[in-house]
Amino acid sequence: MISLTVTAVVFGVVFLAELPDKTALAGLVLGTRYRASYVFVGVAAAFAVHVALAVAAGSVLTLLPQQLVHAVTGVLFLGGAAMLLLKKDEDEEEIRKPEDQSFWKVAGAGFMLILVAEFGDLTQIMTANLAARYDDPLSVGLGAVLALWAVAGLGIVGGKALMKRVPLKLITRIAALLMLGLGVWSLWEAVAG
Repeated sequence: MISLTVTAVVFGVVFLAELPDKTALAGLVLGTRYRASYVFVGVAAAFAVHVALAVAAGSVLTLLPQQLVHAVTGVLFLGGAAMLLLKKDEDEEEIRKPEDQSFWKVAGAGFMLILVAEFGDLTQIMTANLAARYDDPLSVGLGAVLALWAVAGLGIVGGKALMKRVPLKLITRIAALLMLGLGVWSLWEAVAG
């Protein structure tokens, strides 16, 4: 059974962490060059692969003692918060333009770009942490994939407008504060448990 609470928490954390990431920019660039629906299909498929890998890794962590998992998760969340607060603005990456605009070429370009760019990314690590923390792979996976798809959709369709209205630094700080809170909470559970 899927927990709406866990799904909503995961969605919020992953959404805010991914919004200032290079993926939103890549989606925006691809979306301005190609048919948005083709780009989205490729990007969405790549994110589904990443979430499946992250949830599987997080599920393996649930086999360890809970106190250890909470401690490791807490440290990783604090590290993620520090990464968000300390990272510099990312430049637009050069994206190869497929020779034609066929569905397979465009979707394939989006899939490969995200598959390579996001492997081992902060949100993939966070998803694994959340899967270990909540021991609810379906809810965590659903929340993470919906968040990543939402960011990709925003980036592809309306990234420029959103970034004009909401400062990227504000989004990054909110995501970092959420991760900081989750990190402190996890460490407290490790010590109290």
